[in-house]
Amino acid sequence: MKNLRNILFYIIVIGSFSVLIYAIVCAGETLQTGRDIVTNASEKTVFQEFVGSILDNLHHSIGLLLLQMLVIIVAARLFGWLFKKIGQPSVIGEIFAGILLGPSLLGTCAPDVSQFVFPAISLTNLNILSQIGLILFMFVVGMELNLKALRNNVHEAVVVSHASIIIPFTLGVGLTWFVYPILAPEHVKFSSFALFMGISMSITAFPVLARIVQERGIQKTKLGAIVITCAAADDITAWCLLAVVIAIVKAGTFVSALYTILFAVLFVLFMLKILRPFLRKIVKRYHGESDKKNLVVLFFIILILSAFFTESIGIHALFGAFMAGVIMPDNMNLRKMFVDKIEDISQVLFLPLFFVISGLRTQIGLLNDWQLWKITAIIILCAIIGKFVGSAFAAKFVRHNWRDSLSIGALMNTRGLMELVVLNIGYDLGVLGTEMFTMMVIMALVTTFMTGPSLNLIERLGKKKNTESQ
Repeated sequence: MKNLRNILFYIIVIGSFSVLIYAIVCAGETLQTGRDIVTNASEKTVFQEFVGSILDNLHHSIGLLLLQMLVIIVAARLFGWLFKKIGQPSVIGEIFAGILLGPSLLGTCAPDVSQFVFPAISLTNLNILSQIGLILFMFVVGMELNLKALRNNVHEAVVVSHASIIIPFTLGVGLTWFVYPILAPEHVKFSSFALFMGISMSITAFPVLARIVQERGIQKTKLGAIVITCAAADDITAWCLLAVVIAIVKAGTFVSALYTILFAVLFVLFMLKILRPFLRKIVKRYHGESDKKNLVVLFFIILILSAFFTESIGIHALFGAFMAGVIMPDNMNLRKMFVDKIEDISQVLFLPLFFVISGLRTQIGLLNDWQLWKITAIIILCAIIGKFVGSAFAAKFVRHNWRDSLSIGALMNTRGLMELVVLNIGYDLGVLGTEMFTMMVIMALVTTFMTGPSLNLIERLGKKKNTESQ
């Protein structure tokens, strides 16, 4: 009985007020007299008009952005899964998906589809979102650095990591002598081009390396501890070097960049010596769920301020985000909470957008000459010699056996996502042209792809040698 009463009330109220609305609208049409009302006369059917309205809605920024995100996330997850099945890090598959969605495949095979999904006018919004994702990602990378482990193995780590930076850096600068006349943009100085070539060769992908170590179950071994420490020291040194390189490129000369470098040094000292101890004291006083929310707000404010400051002084927002992560308190529960909150959304949602932005800039079709592929092969060779061989010999010098030394070299040769970050910074600054950018992306893919097979080969050779010695 109660339900029947509710239904009758609903019908009476909705029906009566609907009739009233219709009567007001019909009466209101008499008020149109004397106005130049244009009626949209169309020869299209109702269904055609419906389809047209859908396409028109998709070309609004939010509709198109949501479509792009859907396509990108599905492609990234699919290729990430496929590459993981063949024993490669999923990030390689995600980078590969980004390249396939760019002009290298989709733009060549289906230009109309490419133009519809990724029109040039929409890329600004996509790029901004990808940069936000990178800021969150670099914050997580900074938090995942274990500074205590770095102190425990600091002497060996510094020798190996700095050797693995200076050797490829030198090779990159030397290579510039030959490629600058052919591939450098017209307005770019030799020093700027050389510095970016050097730093691009010197990067190790700490997050990818850490995941490879974890997947192989060697994170608790001496080799795992050493290589993680080396990669962490490499990461800190390389990002500091990158900050200096960006300052010099933007200022024009080292002397002009001195103020920027000075402010960067003061910023690092402030973060490590003042803000980090302050945060430790704050964390000790706070307990409970409500306090955790306040800490989350505080840490996000520090992240945004750090990124804003480094961007403002002419380095890059990513360096500020990285430093904000480094100074986070050592409380493992707190760090885990932050990583859990940020990592999934940055890696699943935002980073694939960055891969596609990189893919749209990677035009393999431009390498249409055997000379360009020859230069690409030389770049890959120099990168492998600099990182793989340089790290292996440095590890051997600090008295590791050959098997561990070669394993360290193979892991330090991993570039992956961090290489793309550096290359995109160079591209945005106008230092790297499209052809050079494409070559360096191919180098990053090859050197990261070879990490797994190289480790398998080293492991097999080590077991065979042990069997023969017995």
